[in-house]
Amino acid sequence: MKHLDQNIVLYDRTLVGVVIVLMAMGLIMITSSSLHHSEMTYDGESYNFVAKHLVFMTITLFSMGVVLTQPITKWQKFGPYLLVGGIILLVVVLFAGRTINGSRRWIALGPFTLQVSELVKLFVVVYIAGYLVRRTDQLQTQFMGFLKPLFIIALISGLLLLEPDFGSTVVILTTTMAMLFLGGAKLWQFMGLSLVVGGTLSAIALNETYRLQRLLTFLDPWADPFGAGYQLTQSLIAFGRGGIFGQGLGNSLQKLSYLPEAHTDFVFAVLAEELGLIGVFAVIILFFVMFARAMKIGRVALLQQRAYSAYLAYGIGFWLTFQALINIGVTSGALPTKGLTLPFVSYGNNSFLICGIAIAILLRVDFENRLVEEKLLSVADSELKPKGASNE
Repeated sequence: MKHLDQNIVLYDRTLVGVVIVLMAMGLIMITSSSLHHSEMTYDGESYNFVAKHLVFMTITLFSMGVVLTQPITKWQKFGPYLLVGGIILLVVVLFAGRTINGSRRWIALGPFTLQVSELVKLFVVVYIAGYLVRRTDQLQTQFMGFLKPLFIIALISGLLLLEPDFGSTVVILTTTMAMLFLGGAKLWQFMGLSLVVGGTLSAIALNETYRLQRLLTFLDPWADPFGAGYQLTQSLIAFGRGGIFGQGLGNSLQKLSYLPEAHTDFVFAVLAEELGLIGVFAVIILFFVMFARAMKIGRVALLQQRAYSAYLAYGIGFWLTFQALINIGVTSGALPTKGLTLPFVSYGNNSFLICGIAIAILLRVDFENRLVEEKLLSVADSELKPKGASNE
């Protein structure tokens, strides 16, 4: 049996290709959507946001390279400590954080700012994956095994809502529930908790005036097109102007001070206007391919009895894809407005960095999967090869 050691690929080319394309699209759309806003904000400096994005793209790529060298066992070992550190930072940001647009979510670190909620998303996935490995029997046989991690998630959600950051809370809760379900939680537990969580989030949303206003605006943005519904109506206009083929790259009108946050949370609306329905479908397909690759990587790890790596891959896949779907739903008017970026496409330094690290972890899981497969294949080769046969 011939074994081509030199030709083995130790990374998922499809996943790498998808991320590169999303990063490239993000750079192009951030450039297109931010030039006018940057020129008006920074006295004629058109490329201010682009320059900052390139700096963080460089930092992200370097960080991904470092993460790729670290074995997954390290994440499993330090997962609980990372989560505790994240909770401490969530408390700190409430007292020493920087307030922007009415939300206290950022900690100033010299010329940079740290958005704690982005870190916590990663830390929660890392921790829950470890919990599923340590407490598999409890999760599958005892109701308390299902509830224990949810007490911690409830604490994190409460701290996030105090900032307030409703969008990150929804992402973390949904990702956690998906991971618990895949870890063996019974369907009735999952469904019951879904009803409780859904009812709680609905009560929270209806309790705050601004959240209730967002919900009512989402249902009928045209009722107040120059007030509460302004951002959503401008986003819908961008989608409408895009049509099937779009207005052409750089030809968006909505980015010219009509659509607020055009280069951040609503960059997808500018993409829809300039690249049309074709561009919209292309981005959606890319995220679903990313999700499919993450699920495949997790399944391979599970078949190799590497449960922690499997749950980690599943969690990252659900988190990034769900956040992308929320952003797309918000900009297209299918969901109430939430402050969530589109991974790798929106301008958002913290989000870009953390999403990059998450993908690096996913690639590391895949790398270790392939090493295991290669080792097993080598053993099979040696067992099947006749004694005295050459390596050729």
